[in-house]
This record gives sequence, C-alpha cells and structure tokens, in this order.
Amino acid sequence: MSSNEARAAVEAVWRMESARIVGALARYTGDFALAEDLAQEALAEALVAWSVNGVPGEPVGWLLTTGRRRAIDAFRRRAAREERYALLARDLSHEEPGADSLFDPEAIDDDVLALMFISCHPVLSKEARIALTLRVVGGMGTDEIAKAFLVPVPTIQARITRAKKTLAAAHVPFAVPEPHEIPERLGSVLQVVYLIFTEGSFASGGDSWMRRDLASEARRLARVLVRLAPQPEVFGLLALMDLTAARFPARLDSSGRPVLLEDQDRRRWDQSAIRRGRAALSTAVAAGRGLGVYGLQASIAECHAVARSVAKTDWQRIVILYEALGRLSPSPIVELNRAVAVAMASGPAAGLELIEAIASRGELNGSHLLPAVRGELLSRLGRREEAKLALQQAAGLCANAAERAALERKIDELASQ
Repeated sequence: MSSNEARAAVEAVWRMESARIVGALARYTGDFALAEDLAQEALAEALVAWSVNGVPGEPVGWLLTTGRRRAIDAFRRRAAREERYALLARDLSHEEPGADSLFDPEAIDDDVLALMFISCHPVLSKEARIALTLRVVGGMGTDEIAKAFLVPVPTIQARITRAKKTLAAAHVPFAVPEPHEIPERLGSVLQVVYLIFTEGSFASGGDSWMRRDLASEARRLARVLVRLAPQPEVFGLLALMDLTAARFPARLDSSGRPVLLEDQDRRRWDQSAIRRGRAALSTAVAAGRGLGVYGLQASIAECHAVARSVAKTDWQRIVILYEALGRLSPSPIVELNRAVAVAMASGPAAGLELIEAIASRGELNGSHLLPAVRGELLSRLGRREEAKLALQQAAGLCANAAERAALERKIDELASQ
C-alpha cells in the first residue's frame, strides 16, 4: 500500500471513529488531554505501519491497542504512577489475543457522550469549545477547522492546547454528568453544535456564502447527540438543522451566487430532509414540555418548508413564533427577524417601524444585517435613494464576499430604475 493510500485510510477511520477512539482512551487512562495525544500518536504510527503491512482487519481496534501501549509507555515514565502502570501492563499481558477491553459495547455510547460534554464544558470559552468539539468529536484536523473559521492554524492549535490545559486545571473528570447536571450542561453542547451549523449555513466571512461541510458535520453531531441524549430540545435542534439544510440545494445558482428565499426554486428543496426535520420536530412537540429555543426556530423553518411560495407562507404564525422566541431568548437578531416577518405579514411600513426602533438602540451597530433589511424595506416602499444608502452601508459592513456581491447587485438594480 502506498503512503497516500495509507493516509487516506487513516483519515477515513479517524473521521468516522475519532470520538469513540478518544473516548475509549480517555475512559482507559482517566485523562482526557492524554487520550487525545495518545490517539494522535497512534494515528502517526498507523501512517507508517499501514503503508507497509496494509490496513488491519480491525483498524479501530489497532488504533486503540496502539494508543493503550503508548499510554503504558507514558505511565512508565512517570514514577508517581508506577502502581497504575503495573495494573495496566498486567491487564495487557493477560488479555486474550485479538481481544480489546477498550471496546466495551455498554460503555461506547457513554464515552462519546462524555467526550461531547467535556469538549463543550462551560469552563471553556465559546471559541475553545467549538475548536475542541470539532477536533476530538468531529475528527477534523486543525487545518480544516482553521479554514472553516478563517483563522490561522496556529490560532486553532493554541485554542485547543489552552482548552486541554483549562480542563486539566479545573480537574474536569471524564464522565457523563450526573442526571441533575445534564440539563444545564446539555445547553452548552447544543449551543456549540448550533454555532457550528450556523457558521456552515451563513458563513461570516470568506468567499463562499455557505460551508456545507461544516453544516454537515454539525448535523452529524446532532444525530449522534439525539441517539445518546434523546431530549426534546436535542430533537428540536436536529429538526432545525434538517429543515434549514433542506433549502441548501436552491440557495446558490449555477455560478455559485446566493439565491434569496423569495427567488429559490422550491422544487430543488430536499424533501427527504424536510420529512426528517418534521419528524424530529414532532418528537420534540410530543414530549409535552413546550418547545425551547431550537424547537421554536425549527417551527419557523417548518413554516417555510411547507409553504408553496413566499406569498403563501403563514407569516402571522411566524410572527407569533418569533415573539415566543424573543421571550425565551431575547436578542436584537430575534427582533430583526420578527420585524422581517411583520413586514411580510402586515406590510413593509410596519416592519420598517420596528427596524428603526432596533436601530435607535444601537445594538446592531457594526452588523450588516440591519441596514440590509432596512434597505430592502425602503426599496419596497419606493424610497429608492434611502434604500441605496442603507444597502451601501450594509455592503461596506459585510465580511462575506458572496453576500456582499449580492448586496451590490441590489444597489445596481436600484440605480438602474
């Protein structure tokens, strides 16, 4: 096997099984940071061994055994842990050929769930949680994460290193939280997965309007989380992602330029994703606890998904859902989206009045979103010069090249009228 083929095999196994590998090693050693390092060392060894001997029949088992042997070497070098080393070495020597005690079918799911809770631990910053989750749960390389978030590779490496040190300093155990701790801690996990999906759906910078690989990874993480922690709000998040991603095929034209909702060919929407999203939302509703932040957003996405056109969308229901969302999680972005819904339900003048109220508070200064919406509503009211100025302001603030080009096209259209 060539070195390139071995690398491809290693990368494929890591991408699919990284969470189970790191989780099992963390359970085995009791040290999360060490487990991730051991997994990386095992991958490096696999690149050499597999190119010579081929991919083993049980590649995950090979990596786990190699990682465990590296753990024993590490403990051997630590005099303070001689007793633990002896115990691990004894277990290894007594093990039947081909068996691997790390593969405990009863523990694997808990390993992955514990890994997600640790990667998203509240002691870490938002940026660190995202980087660590993508690294150890998603199996993404630091170069991939850096590219996705448009930051230098050393920055991502530093975030991950600091995160590990923070977890160690805080003595965070490798374990699923106690039942009474899960609701609070689960919110941190959901927020990280949501932020990853949001960046994939609406890239904050760069040349592409979307980063579908990042959005796909977030959806994969959500599906894992639904299996491991089947709570209503987890189903709500999965529903939101599926219903939003259903529109991805229609969001770009043949030249890769953004296509706004009102101009999308709804025949291109992914109907299977819509069905999955609606089923997940029904599961969240059936729990009878009332929808949370993600479930309400999923309900809004469902209104769009089932409508045959923008004109036939139930905008009044969307306004009500945004009002409920604003009570649960107040933010100027939620208010902005509600203003758009009001404009669609009651006319652009009603929406513009709400926009001006948001602008007067200055909470979205520096964001291109408010002047972009303001420009659109002014245009619909026939106030073209004011609309051009607002859209020019939005274009000047927009960091995403594809979205900025779309705003500039609107400006040109107004100028030609």
